[in-house]
Amino acid sequence: MSASTSTEDGIPCPPTEELRPEEFLRALYQFHGHALLQFAARRLQGDWHRAEDVLQEVAIRALRHAGKLDPTSDSARPWLFTVLRNLVIDDLRARQARPAETGDPELVHRPVSDDVDHMLTSQVLFEALWDLRPQQREVLLHVHYLGRSVNQAARVLGVPPGTVKSRTFYASRDLREALYRRGLYADGRYRDAG
Repeated sequence: MSASTSTEDGIPCPPTEELRPEEFLRALYQFHGHALLQFAARRLQGDWHRAEDVLQEVAIRALRHAGKLDPTSDSARPWLFTVLRNLVIDDLRARQARPAETGDPELVHRPVSDDVDHMLTSQVLFEALWDLRPQQREVLLHVHYLGRSVNQAARVLGVPPGTVKSRTFYASRDLREALYRRGLYADGRYRDAG
């Protein structure tokens, strides 16, 4: 889809039909969101949260110019990247001008747990358990969840203690790999998307 360039503001002209705001934003994110987010994150030294905030501001500004901008066109990218770059520079300047925050240094790096994070981690764990064979799930249930010893689990399952140990070892290894594939580290933190 080709778009001509408007003389004012250097904003590429839109296609002939007008898009509703939600359609405009959906198209903008679909065609340009990933590239803009990657660029912002690099410019912000890997701070994905600030990069997402800046990307949202770019989207708002693009929406203000929806009558002059085609979100599905590659010709919109120079304008979008220029706005993004200017917002990143403004953000960095504002942070440099602000005095350093003070407080208890021990509290700065303390993770705060919340119910949502726990619920999501539980959901990922539940899904990862279904990657295991039934015997592996069963032995993990008895040994880790029910807190049975190897000998107790062996009696309940009707297998030798060595089999319980072996299944526990391989089940733990396979579960760790299934969680890692889903982006969850052993300490319960998620990997950064990037």
